[in-house]
Amino acid sequence: MSFTIEERGRPNSQEYRVFFKNSEGKYISPFHDIPIYVNEAENIFHAVVEVPRWTNVKMEIATKDPFNPLKQDMKKGNLRYVANVFPHKGYIWNYGAIPQTWEDPNHKDSDTGCCGDNDPIDICDIGNKVCSQGEIIKVKVLGTLALIDEGETDWKVIVINTEDPEAADFNNIDDVRRLKPGYLEATVDWFKRYKVPDGKPENQFAFNGEFKDRDFAITTVKSTHEFWKALISKKTSAGELNCMNTTISDSPFYCSAGDAETVVKSACAFGAEDPIPSSGECLITSLIYYSYSVYGITK
Repeated sequence: MSFTIEERGRPNSQEYRVFFKNSEGKYISPFHDIPIYVNEAENIFHAVVEVPRWTNVKMEIATKDPFNPLKQDMKKGNLRYVANVFPHKGYIWNYGAIPQTWEDPNHKDSDTGCCGDNDPIDICDIGNKVCSQGEIIKVKVLGTLALIDEGETDWKVIVINTEDPEAADFNNIDDVRRLKPGYLEATVDWFKRYKVPDGKPENQFAFNGEFKDRDFAITTVKSTHEFWKALISKKTSAGELNCMNTTISDSPFYCSAGDAETVVKSACAFGAEDPIPSSGECLITSLIYYSYSVYGITK
């Protein structure tokens, strides 16, 4: 099973979109049409890379748009660029989501005491490869961190690309702690501070910021898959979410390939990249100065 992308609009603009195609060249939704499992028996999952490691552009699956292309997040009318969390540059993993999952905003998690954030479940790929935006990778789950983001449960599932040369050495969260010392601590620190430049307080975590192990994480992923099943079959309200798909024939939201093509072709043609707006450059710089004060660094 293979997938490709088609870019529309100009990068660094509000019109920029990344649409997805299957191996037959038909347009699909990365939220609904890419199977969750590569191998269910071995708990190998697909993951959609939204933000490659070391980059700052906050791309995400557009859950409210037809066929859910990747698009750049907006905050207060501006394109969103995530600040550098000292001493790191951009995101410190390949960041993305597992398809056919959904953190139900109407379900209060018994462990965190908070409802879901209304998105597919997030992943942080710790493999060595810097992936491409929109790349579909095969991952195995190692553990998870329970971020509480503005009062919502926002699981961060730690995974490794199965094609990574070191993948066989990583089978649980303790392997990350042993073989990549400091990486988990940096992950907690990054998620704690990354919204500070927006004028928001540091984020909080369930379980006192401790990572849960592989089995717990897999159970969590599978529970979000069950929530997604209810969503795509209209057994629960979709609200503003767009559930159009081209592969789930018994879904009330099933559409033809022609419908999908009409959606994509209505988007702006792909064009040259726009310069990063000055507001984005300022935001990326701002946390550097914040970090100087936190870590007692003089410039």
